[in-house]
Amino acid sequence: MAVDVLLGLQWGDEGKGKIVDVITSRYDIIARFQGGPNAGHTLVFDGIKHVTHTIPSGVFNESCLNIVGNGVVIDPVIFKREMDELAQFDLDLPTRLVISKKAHLILPTHRLLDAASEKAKGKAKIGSTLKGIAPTYMDKTGRNGLRVGDLVEKNFREKYDALVKKHAQILKYYNYEYELEPQETEWFEAIEALTSLDLIDSEYMINQALKKGKSVLAEGAQGTLLDIDFGSYPFVTSSNTISAGACTGLGIAPNTIGEVIGVFKAYCTRVGSGPFPTEQINEAGERMQKAGHEYGATTGRPRRCGWIDMPALKYTVMINGVTQLIMTKADVLTGFENIKICTHYLYKGEEIDSLPYQINEDLKPMYKEMKGWDADLTGLSSIDDIPQELDDYITYIENELHVPIVMVSVGPDRKETLHRKAATVA
Repeated sequence: MAVDVLLGLQWGDEGKGKIVDVITSRYDIIARFQGGPNAGHTLVFDGIKHVTHTIPSGVFNESCLNIVGNGVVIDPVIFKREMDELAQFDLDLPTRLVISKKAHLILPTHRLLDAASEKAKGKAKIGSTLKGIAPTYMDKTGRNGLRVGDLVEKNFREKYDALVKKHAQILKYYNYEYELEPQETEWFEAIEALTSLDLIDSEYMINQALKKGKSVLAEGAQGTLLDIDFGSYPFVTSSNTISAGACTGLGIAPNTIGEVIGVFKAYCTRVGSGPFPTEQINEAGERMQKAGHEYGATTGRPRRCGWIDMPALKYTVMINGVTQLIMTKADVLTGFENIKICTHYLYKGEEIDSLPYQINEDLKPMYKEMKGWDADLTGLSSIDDIPQELDDYITYIENELHVPIVMVSVGPDRKETLHRKAATVA
């Protein structure tokens, strides 16, 4: 068996959590491979909205094992809150959820460092979620981070105190005032919830499962344009959000990768600072924001909205080796008389359809217009019932990207998902 990878092709918030929930019945294992509580994956079913941050989105499937992989960074406090919220649904978490010993821990001082660093940047801030993600990954690459497996070691407290002491020196440099004790008390209490689950060598578990013919889905967080190497640097996250990140984030070989499923919105959104060529700071953008309820699942911050960006999508399809596409939030565009598609950029007097090294004010989007639709999509149960204008929109995107669109989401509920027998594309 192979490991299929599901990830976002834009700046995150593409609706990955819902799609994982929809297709989870196909898989024996769902494994998160990067990111941390800066992610917010929203699932809606039976009239209830669920938001997961670190726990994989397959947790509601009783026949599915969920793995938090080594590439993930974990805040025990937030993780415990997620577990507590899931407790009301009588989920047997100890049998459905395991954690890699090699996943790194977010300490209270990591959160403080995140806040101090962002404050020091002033107007140049990057829009961090202030969850301590970047400082944790910095300690990981600096080779002095704490890992989940350290929690059960005899010298854990010694390692913890040494790292906190180092952080205190950095916070002193920032002249950042803080009170650590209340945060530490909550953090150490939350560790008990974390260690109540099986702490595993996830690379062995996943590879052994593959040998036994088990099916695995690697679940990505954030989006490709936030990748630390290939995103809109420096306005990016601190991990590799692309398909290659599944290999390092789970301990699997490149030749085990099967399908790469890319999820994208029918338009674009972005949270926080950073370039956004097709952003619409006008009535169109406001309509998308309102219709799409575009507020961050983790931060609550309003998302910036704009038209779909084909050069960016071509780039992310290429980087990830995408084999299947899933379009989400098609219903949000209902009611627009005309819909714009960015087909090229005008950059330094030249027309290009690729992303330049620097995405800045010199980059001007060039648009193609297509006729919109008025039909309410949320009640549809078959792809055959979609309006012709939406079908034309889907077909155009599919042909431009040369990858089949196999699913179209027309609402937040798992039932509001239309499966499509994609046409052959060149």
